[in-house]
Amino acid sequence: MAKYLLLKHYRGAPAAVNDVPMEKWTPEEITAHVEYMQDFADRLEESGEYVDGQALAPEGAFVRFDGEGRPPVTDGPFAETKDLIAGWMMIDVDTYERALELAGELSAAPGAGGRPVQEWLEVRPVMHGLRTVTD
Repeated sequence: MAKYLLLKHYRGAPAAVNDVPMEKWTPEEITAHVEYMQDFADRLEESGEYVDGQALAPEGAFVRFDGEGRPPVTDGPFAETKDLIAGWMMIDVDTYERALELAGELSAAPGAGGRPVQEWLEVRPVMHGLRTVTD
């Protein structure tokens, strides 16, 4: 099994087919989208392929080490738009092809008008062989 991170972008990825920003969706459309995502995660949990996932708020801050004293904090993020992540899901699957299959299915979550968003998802493999704090 290999872990993959499925990344949903606020912007910066190629435009979705149903490219209506979520802030313009009706409450019912948002509910349908969230329910689809939860049902998808529940199904993957049953198959043993789900690790974790979260939606992220658009607000954030960048922090870095700057020697002694208080670290500098910006009110960003002011990264390139490709770095602005809307949410993520970690999966643990047998093959890269399975990761692509699941990303394609996740891209079909309903959006405006109940039509699939057909957004582009970034599929990133998790590096292996790195030690963790539990090692």
